[in-house]
Amino acid sequence: MQRQGIAPRFVNGLRITDAESLDIVVAVLTGLVNKELVGIMHGLGARVLGMSGIDAGILEARVANPDLGFVGEITRVNPEPINAILDGGYIPMLAPLAMQSGGALNINGDTVAGELAHALGSEHLIFLTDVPGVMDGNGRVMARLNRRRASLLLNSDIVRGGMIPKLEACVRALESAPVTDIVDGREPGVLLKCLEGEGGGTRITA
Repeated sequence: MQRQGIAPRFVNGLRITDAESLDIVVAVLTGLVNKELVGIMHGLGARVLGMSGIDAGILEARVANPDLGFVGEITRVNPEPINAILDGGYIPMLAPLAMQSGGALNINGDTVAGELAHALGSEHLIFLTDVPGVMDGNGRVMARLNRRRASLLLNSDIVRGGMIPKLEACVRALESAPVTDIVDGREPGVLLKCLEGEGGGTRITA
């Protein structure tokens, strides 16, 4: 959007999406970014299908906060298409867009991950991010949290910016999943380490 002269604006870590921005978001997320990621995964030998939450009615949403413009709050998740893709031996690569009666809505990707994990009954939700984990008031990583403590943090001034939707998504996923992690995706091999219980970062349990 910066190339188009549109400066990004945020409210509580969520990007404001006006009508002009929405066209760019749909084109970039479903086109350039999604297909680039699919291509990278194919190059690594994975079987991946690129799509968005609009396809097959996977995600339905409504405008929750008019101050954010065309940013949606998910009202319904249809897990059947995702399960069919997984059952077929493919990995779904989902662009975070949803459908409302008036057209597409932009959804925070972290929020989508949490809602999908909840709807699918996932065993483990992992966020790869660009910080070491959830920080306390002194800037130290909190290695372990439970759902209650995570919820309390969300009502404090300690968690800010892009960490807010990540932690909210973890709390949502923990309604069905036993464990979630927020780890530093810049660290080589961190995903495998995380699955082995050695990923560092912040582990949040039910």
